[in-house]
Amino acid sequence: MISVIIPVYKNTDLFLQNLKHNLDFLIGCQIIIVNDDPAKSLKKDLNPFKNIVLIENKKNLGFGQSINTGVKKATGQYLLLLNSDVILNDKSYLLALTHLNSKEVFAVGFAQKEKDNSIVGKNKIFWQSGLYHHQKASDLKFGNNGWAEGGAALIDKEKFLTLGGFDPIYSPFYWEDVDLSNRAKKAGYQIVFEPKILVIHHHESTIGQHFTKKQIKIIAYRNQLIFTWKNLSNPKLFFQHLLFLPYLIIRHLMIGDYLFLISFIKALFKLTQI
Repeated sequence: MISVIIPVYKNTDLFLQNLKHNLDFLIGCQIIIVNDDPAKSLKKDLNPFKNIVLIENKKNLGFGQSINTGVKKATGQYLLLLNSDVILNDKSYLLALTHLNSKEVFAVGFAQKEKDNSIVGKNKIFWQSGLYHHQKASDLKFGNNGWAEGGAALIDKEKFLTLGGFDPIYSPFYWEDVDLSNRAKKAGYQIVFEPKILVIHHHESTIGQHFTKKQIKIIAYRNQLIFTWKNLSNPKLFFQHLLFLPYLIIRHLMIGDYLFLISFIKALFKLTQI
């Protein structure tokens, strides 16, 4: 059985529209909705829908912790993570089960069609100039993936729980799925990209409505630093990071991007947790 977990933060109309569409393809699945907006209940909105588990956070927890909360109610062997702005085209997500039958596979990521009709979903992580970076892979072929995106992936629940789920240090969003997949790889598991599973996902359609570009950039920089600091176990990378850090701060300031310095200071406050 599959437990579908959909975190929702505002943007209620889009969420309900997509839910109504997606339910046709989710028959037989457990549906768990996690409302991360304490200011507005979704009970009345979800009354027309049957057999849905609704969790309403008493305070805003962010993406990763909302997923973790939903997993606690999950009864399925597998977790289908769907952003509220993801639209299913069919039941092709079931293809992921063939890969998850392998004990080595932790998660299967999906191909995702963006607003401009480009296809994304296969990614890579790399080290450059003293920091870890991530970006779209150069191909969309089936194979190992940099990480499984938290908004469109099927995950083995037992492995998810064993790894401790998403790290709340990345709240409210960004890099938590990269971090989880990275921990899965360190534990010996594989992350697979399956291009035959195609969903529609216009990234940042929700975040962009409720956070300014500056806020999003600060969070992205901060969490990039947090991920880097969490993974500096290699002495060579550690010293490279220390050498590049002053350069990175000065370079960003020289081009007028003071947000990197703000992000660095915010990341410093997380050092104890890291």
